[in-house]
Amino acid sequence: MSSEYQENHLINTDTPTLTNETNEEYDEKKEKETQVNLSKNTEEEKENETRVSFPNDIEEEKEAIEPPSDEFADNSNVPKLSYWRIFLLNLWFGFNAWGGPMAQIALIKDTLVIKGKWITIPRFNRVFGVYQIVPGPEATELCMFFGCLSGGRFGGFLAGLGFVLPGFTLILLFSYIYVIVGLDNVYFNASFRALQPIVSAMVLRATHKIAEHALMSHTTHRFSYWLFGMAILAAIQTTVNFNYFITLGVCGIAFMFIERKLYWIGIIVILLELVGYGIYIGINKAIPSPYSLGIGVAKANPGSGPDPGHTFALGLVAGSLSFGGAYVTIPFLKAEAVTIGQWMAVSTFLDSIAIGNIIPSPLVMFSTFIGFQAGYLWGGHNIGYGLLGGFLIALGMLFPCFLFTILGHNLLEKLVRNKFLAAFFDGISGTVVGIIAVTALDLLKSSITSNTGLNNVSQQDLPILLAKNSSLAAVLYVLTLAALYKFNKPYLSLWLIIFGAIAGQFLFVN
Repeated sequence: MSSEYQENHLINTDTPTLTNETNEEYDEKKEKETQVNLSKNTEEEKENETRVSFPNDIEEEKEAIEPPSDEFADNSNVPKLSYWRIFLLNLWFGFNAWGGPMAQIALIKDTLVIKGKWITIPRFNRVFGVYQIVPGPEATELCMFFGCLSGGRFGGFLAGLGFVLPGFTLILLFSYIYVIVGLDNVYFNASFRALQPIVSAMVLRATHKIAEHALMSHTTHRFSYWLFGMAILAAIQTTVNFNYFITLGVCGIAFMFIERKLYWIGIIVILLELVGYGIYIGINKAIPSPYSLGIGVAKANPGSGPDPGHTFALGLVAGSLSFGGAYVTIPFLKAEAVTIGQWMAVSTFLDSIAIGNIIPSPLVMFSTFIGFQAGYLWGGHNIGYGLLGGFLIALGMLFPCFLFTILGHNLLEKLVRNKFLAAFFDGISGTVVGIIAVTALDLLKSSITSNTGLNNVSQQDLPILLAKNSSLAAVLYVLTLAALYKFNKPYLSLWLIIFGAIAGQFLFVN
């Protein structure tokens, strides 16, 4: 029998062969070895858990926790494509951009992150979180981000251009068809009459979706009752024609203090705003007129539209306000074009949103239709000026998006991670929910009571046809809203628009 076996045998038995001193030394040694082994096992378990979450490289765990040290950190898997290939790749994304922003973002993520493995999923989620806060359509910004990774800033520019080009071209085409065919065509107007309540329901549903993340504090990642209260306050102020910019600015500043737990300072900021509003009412003996909602950037002479410079400015201001997507721009564009400018009817404004939903494009491109209408009217019903107006408002709308993204994601991330700025953006995003909600209800009223297609009806038959059309529109609104809440499909909005256009031929052809 070997000495090694005897030693093991003695250690694992209770025989008193060893002295007391040796046993104590052995026990102490065994205890230390056990602690070392437990420590090693714990470290191995942690390492295994890490590798289950991020199988490619442990460095990805660091990336998921710590922000990158520079703008193009951890880009080892990003292919260096030529400018032409970057443009073609994102042009393909643009032609397949059906179903709204979530479907577009899912397509980009599946192609470049899941299959292409350009970056890790945690990094993608962090990047997406940044672009949810800054102005601009998130899908376009993501395309530009990946374009910057592969081809530098010019690659990012080409990526954004390729993504928006198909939708921009198509909506210009639809705008042309609308002014040439639709204004006096019974069947054309019937389809758009059916689409108006459907689009109104989409705006209301979108308000709820935006609220799901806009009322979350980025500091606590929980529902914020303060943001909810600011949304309610913004809704009330909008109903009494309080200027959008004052509401957004005051609530953003107030929430900066509230997030720092300086509650009384935040409350005082809001109270000062209300005191100023009370003084205004006391001096003028009335609440502000609807013209005070915006800034009048798109005013026009009667029967005309805004000139090209003001059309570009309209897109630029709207694009700078697009925190969280296209629906955020709807209240401002409606106030400027319909309420203050009065060169666009509410029914035509709803038609623009409907067209924006049936093309493969970021929804924010519906503004191109508005710009086309502005140029068309300003140029004396000239198609060339309509095309110019569509181009200028799209340029203004996308300029903030392109500027922020091409400046560099690292700079954006630093700005968003700044606690004061992040709280300011949170305050604006939460406040916007209340403004959109009031606009959604206003669009609902307009879509139900619209007299689209009844211009040539006799005064005797007009009340009966209005009642009939309003009832049918109300039914379409309820059915659309029910479908939007019942089904969560990526192309649901597109199918609802197609259904509405067909249904209009049976419901609204008088």
